[in-house]
Amino acid sequence: MKQINEQEFDQAIKSGVVLVDFFATWCMPCRMMSQILEGVAPEIAGKAEIYKVDVDECENLARKFGVMSIPTLVFFKDGKEVEKHVGVMQHADCVNTIKKYL
Repeated sequence: MKQINEQEFDQAIKSGVVLVDFFATWCMPCRMMSQILEGVAPEIAGKAEIYKVDVDECENLARKFGVMSIPTLVFFKDGKEVEKHVGVMQHADCVNTIKKYL
């Protein structure tokens, strides 16, 4: 999982299925979500990408995607937002949501 900034964002979500985790380093639920995503990443390797966006460093992106609470997971397909989840999402739910858009 790579952390990306505003300059890298559009290129990162441009094609395929992408999950973006909007998080903050001080957020305990975000840390839990990060551990879950570390387990998800090997399962979806080669099929989809997972990126992280720090809301404190990328306030404009957080605002653009309506991130009011963290963690917020935004799923993209070919550059278009297809689904959003606020709060910690369980491993199986993450994998199933990604597979839905493959």
